[in-house]
Amino acid sequence: MSDSFERGMKTRREVLGDAHVERAQAQTTPFDADFQRFITEYAWGELWTRGGLERRTRHLLTLAILAALGHEHELAMHVRATTHTGVSPEEVREVFHQVAVYAGVPAANRAFAVAKRVYAEMEQEGA
Repeated sequence: MSDSFERGMKTRREVLGDAHVERAQAQTTPFDADFQRFITEYAWGELWTRGGLERRTRHLLTLAILAALGHEHELAMHVRATTHTGVSPEEVREVFHQVAVYAGVPAANRAFAVAKRVYAEMEQEGA
């Protein structure tokens, strides 16, 4: 595998957690294997490992963008991943307030609902 892939897999595991990455790998089929390699190399191995922004800041930006665009599945995954990046629920709340002003109240309202569900699941799991 390429250096980008190896860096990406390491970063992906650090941010999302081993359990998530293992589940994603187990669900990979020939249909999406190239796509999984692509996101591991480029999103995780190149973008998330670039200098210029701390990982926490990069994660806050990711949360804001996913919320603004209404990508609920990925937003839920990244809210859960805040336990690995040191982003607090209070900071997530502030990000969503920012989204409300700059991307719209409906987007922020949906993001709050997604985060509330994820935090409740995490509490039940004891995470």
